[in-house]
Amino acid sequence: MQKQEQESRVTSYTALAAGPDFRHEIEIKRSRFITVLRRADNEDTARDLVAGLRREFHDARHHCSAFVLGPDRDIQRSNDDGEPSGTAGIPMLEAILKRETAPEVTDLSDVSAVVVRYFGGILLGAGGLVRAYSESVSAALDRAPLVRRRRLRICSASVPHSAAGRLENDLRAAGFVMAETSYGARETVLRVAIPDNAAELSAAAERTLSFTAGTVELTPGGTEWLDVPHP
Repeated sequence: MQKQEQESRVTSYTALAAGPDFRHEIEIKRSRFITVLRRADNEDTARDLVAGLRREFHDARHHCSAFVLGPDRDIQRSNDDGEPSGTAGIPMLEAILKRETAPEVTDLSDVSAVVVRYFGGILLGAGGLVRAYSESVSAALDRAPLVRRRRLRICSASVPHSAAGRLENDLRAAGFVMAETSYGARETVLRVAIPDNAAELSAAAERTLSFTAGTVELTPGGTEWLDVPHP
């Protein structure tokens, strides 16, 4: 789980799945376009991808890049790295921004993309370059693993040790996401991650009361962002 210092305007969005960098390669008129995607939660992580690929593919002519970060996608950067202005970085950026993650939904973020180009000796022209870099990122995103990022309110319930296991099982069976559990001298503190909206928080509180015959209440705490499977 990753804590956010400022609350976003949105409560969920789509992100590249955490894990190893994702790679995909296409060839257009003998030029190789190697796209590498990385999950990035900050600018340093996004820029480190470019630096690493410059070392790995040190003999390539171009290492063009684009990244989109944050729940509100308010951090956006692109770089043509020597290609004609506007023919590489911006098309890559737009491929991320315009990516539909559901019908008529464009909310992909936390993605750093680099396209490494080995020139094949045939000039593509400005229009050809725009299409090539856009297609490279789009083709990689077609195959890359995605997840939903959801802002969840962490609520706590203090219960006697003897009742903690049963309540936890009941909450899990009802579909709630459990967070960290802590143990005191007399009580167990269960923490439940609830979608951060009034209706779901109220429903969770009522369900907890029903499970415990009205003896245990949920206490809302701070929020955290959690990865959940993409539909």
